[in-house]
Amino acid sequence: MIVQSAVEGAEHFVITMDQHTALCARFAEHFGNECFEPVEPRALMLHVIEHHDVGWRELDAQALRDPATGLPYNLVKTPFSRIVETSSASPDFNSAHHPYCGLISSMHSWGLYNGRYGMSDKVLLDSLADDNRALADAMLEGEIERQQGLRTQLESDPETASLTEEDQLFQNYKQLQFFDTLALYFNCVQEGKREQASFSHVPLNASEDTEVTIRPVENGAYTLDPYPFDDSEGIELTFSGRYLSPVSQGDDMREELERAPVTTQTIRLLTAA
Repeated sequence: MIVQSAVEGAEHFVITMDQHTALCARFAEHFGNECFEPVEPRALMLHVIEHHDVGWRELDAQALRDPATGLPYNLVKTPFSRIVETSSASPDFNSAHHPYCGLISSMHSWGLYNGRYGMSDKVLLDSLADDNRALADAMLEGEIERQQGLRTQLESDPETASLTEEDQLFQNYKQLQFFDTLALYFNCVQEGKREQASFSHVPLNASEDTEVTIRPVENGAYTLDPYPFDDSEGIELTFSGRYLSPVSQGDDMREELERAPVTTQTIRLLTAA
């Protein structure tokens, strides 16, 4: 889960990974204009973008309590033995839908541990304890084998062989990383505390990238420069979650979370011009 920051004493907005990836998919649906190529193949990319963290679904349903906060574990604060299971479960799910979805999903899992294929200076592997590193190495080796098998499967079919061309493959991978990190920008930090940020390696097309800068304006509005979405007048989106206060050790976290009503937060994305 994602536990959004909050002022001291206030409830935290708790977001499942399905709710996080739903926002990623809304970004993907609107992505593309005269400067930015849209996602393609569209149906397959929209599927994997909306399900790239589906391996967290069972774990989120358990709503494990973090004894340090009294709230659900927040992302990387989750016990690593459980995180590493999600890293292979997501490609499992996506591979069952289509080998291309499985390939992109597997690349996402592998990239999270390896600096997003050199596009980020955050290398999760470097921060792992020895026992966790062994778990991660075994999972990552399995993902490399998975990717090789999926590439072979795609290349053997004339209708999908072109999808494994490196330039397009990494264009699509980088699109997913942009949607993922942009959603995390909103999911992780509450309104009023979000600051200017930049997203590197956002693909204009298969051979060109750019850096997109986001700036808070007012009343839930944010400008993006350059603007990567289809409506030049701006887009308004919502994402879901539940507000929750810390739960005592003897209470049932899952029960408390399910009792809280689902609500939404709204954002408006505008061109900087």
